Amino acid sequence: MLENSLSEKKLKIVQVAVPTPLRRTFDYLLSNDINPQDVQPGMRVLVPFGRTRQIAVVVGQSDETDIDVKKLRLVSKVLDKKPILPESIIKLLNWVAAYYHHPIGEVYRAALPVHYRKKESALEPGVTLWFLTDLGKDADWDLLKRAVRQRSILEELKRSPEGLTREQIASEQEGQWQSALKVLVEKKWLVTKVQENNSTPYRPGNAIGKNPGLQLNTEQQASVEALLQHDASYHASLIDGITGSGKTEVYLSFIEQQLKNARQVLVLVPEIGLTPQLIHRFEHRFSVKIQTLHSGLNNTQRMKIWQQVSSGEVRILIGTRSAVFTPMPDLGAIIIDEEHDLSFKQQDGIRYSAKDIALVRANYADIPIVLGTATPSMESLYLCQKSKMSHHKLRQRAGQAKPPEVHLIDVRGQYLQHGISRTLIDLMHQHLDKNNQVLLFQNRRGYSPVLLCNKCGWISHCHRCDAKLTYHQQHNRLRCHHCQTEQHLPAQCPECGHGELSHLGIGTERVEKTIRALFPGIEVIRIDRDTTQRKGSLQTMLERARDAQKQILIGTQMLAKGHHFPNVTLVAILDIDQGLYSIDFRAPERLAQLIVQVSGRAGREEKKGQVVLQTSHPEDDILNSLLNEGYMGFAAKALAERKEVLLPPYAYQALIRAEANKIEYYQLFLEYCFQVMNSSKQHLPADHDIQFLGPVPAPMEKKAGKYRGQLLIQASARKNLHNIINDLIKTIEANKAAQRVRWSIDIDPQELY
Repeated sequence: MLENSLSEKKLKIVQVAVPTPLRRTFDYLLSNDINPQDVQPGMRVLVPFGRTRQIAVVVGQSDETDIDVKKLRLVSKVLDKKPILPESIIKLLNWVAAYYHHPIGEVYRAALPVHYRKKESALEPGVTLWFLTDLGKDADWDLLKRAVRQRSILEELKRSPEGLTREQIASEQEGQWQSALKVLVEKKWLVTKVQENNSTPYRPGNAIGKNPGLQLNTEQQASVEALLQHDASYHASLIDGITGSGKTEVYLSFIEQQLKNARQVLVLVPEIGLTPQLIHRFEHRFSVKIQTLHSGLNNTQRMKIWQQVSSGEVRILIGTRSAVFTPMPDLGAIIIDEEHDLSFKQQDGIRYSAKDIALVRANYADIPIVLGTATPSMESLYLCQKSKMSHHKLRQRAGQAKPPEVHLIDVRGQYLQHGISRTLIDLMHQHLDKNNQVLLFQNRRGYSPVLLCNKCGWISHCHRCDAKLTYHQQHNRLRCHHCQTEQHLPAQCPECGHGELSHLGIGTERVEKTIRALFPGIEVIRIDRDTTQRKGSLQTMLERARDAQKQILIGTQMLAKGHHFPNVTLVAILDIDQGLYSIDFRAPERLAQLIVQVSGRAGREEKKGQVVLQTSHPEDDILNSLLNEGYMGFAAKALAERKEVLLPPYAYQALIRAEANKIEYYQLFLEYCFQVMNSSKQHLPADHDIQFLGPVPAPMEKKAGKYRGQLLIQASARKNLHNIINDLIKTIEANKAAQRVRWSIDIDPQELY
């Protein structure tokens, strides 16, 4: 019957992206009761897939198919009345899937808010939402100790003050939750409301500025004028400004013109912690609607903001990595703050670079993009050298602030009190006596990274990783920072029974304990992942640090990124030697960026700053190059070295990673990959210059109970690299060796771990 109906009229076929590991789209038929004109690219449809039904995104229509028509299945349901992804985002996602060689359905799925991945058109007008009543909020929930499902529903709604649909509540519950919901309604602890369309269409007006900007200095003004020369077409610009030079004020002046031209602006930042202070600056300056998108929001909040941005109601979106996929109908410019930061690179799933995707998106949309940092990445400096990006330098600190003095403390032969030299302690007293603040940087959390038996030499290793367990004194636990395994601190050596165990190495927790003993009566704030787990705790600590005087701050990289502490006059990096020696060719660049970024926290306003670096290698070339010639002098040498040995950005890389339950499984798989690509290499032009490094074990071969290896491919031409990867993927999925491993392809890898 289906075959007869199809023969009478043209086929109505849609290509859809289904969230599956297969790297292709799938063809489905539209039934006669669905008008093909009502099914457009960017709309979601429900389709049968195997024994399940999946939400897929339409990417195109056709009258032809390579599949036997008899095998095509019908679309079950069209979920949207209009596309939720515009053509511009569809084009961008197709590029992402092709460039990063990732399954296209998973790319589309990752670009959608969680609620859009479910069957209902979440939070559309007319949808019924559930809320906690005031009676429910004030009730004694401890009375529900035995009513587990009732309490679970209450806690779920407490986390979502914007309300949840019945389906969203169901997705988080197990067992017979319906009766629990009914009881809570009878108690009048819950209430339902119909979701209204609260979005306000944007209407261009003159009320853009709320407060005037600061007076720009000569360098800032020149940068703004240069940016405005390309404010209506694609152009990439690098704002290379030392810390405290007023890069944000340049952004604001540039954005003001975009808003006056009725355009939206996307601002990407590397970390959640940077968004509060940035949004405060933006809201103080502009009267338009501004929103943030980051992982700290719940699914309902993310969905609402996504819809407000997509409708054009929100004019400035400040977001972390994944915000680069958000539809913005009036997008006029993209700004990437701290463009050098590794956080812009996704390290699992779709291993994409938000910075690179933003450059492609700006190019597709024919709009300007601005990258800002005090420590430009080698890739950005290379693009400037190739005249593919304009280079604007800010070398003058805004206001009366002066660059800090930087000194090395040679700790060889010195007695260290848990990693702190006598010289540093004396300096700390000098700065604190003037009611200033001191910041101590130690890029290791916990109390100590090694627990050692003094008798037999036993060391606390993680049984699931090739890593040592870190001792956390506050909870008296040993933890693996790679697989999160925990265990109690042993009372004696597990090997020989000896009762004396030593704590080797220094973490932030140990630094804090030492500092409290050395400086009694001085407030100490430790900021790391362990102390900022509660929602809002990071912001609270940062506000305390900004408002206080005579205070000691201790932290990891969370403190190094863009924060403004006006009263910090002394910054010390306790162990700079950790980053001096590494197998990763990018390690010197990361170390130089870290030193400059941490140093930038000192002397931000009129107070003079001082930076000290504790080291056992004061003669090291990297340190001396950085101190004597500055970051740009270091970068020039680093780029020259990479050019000489043909490393990125003068070459292009891809990393194939594999993990398995047994070592031989990943070895066989990677060896197969090597053989396939080595064969493909023979068909490339003679000047292909393809190199293979490996297969080799990963630097940490065993992690979370899995054995891991990798194979690095490098090419002088990007096209050749992608051709050889494409040839590999065509054969890899049919190979038996691939079925016993979990593998991934990382294009332009930033970490060789």
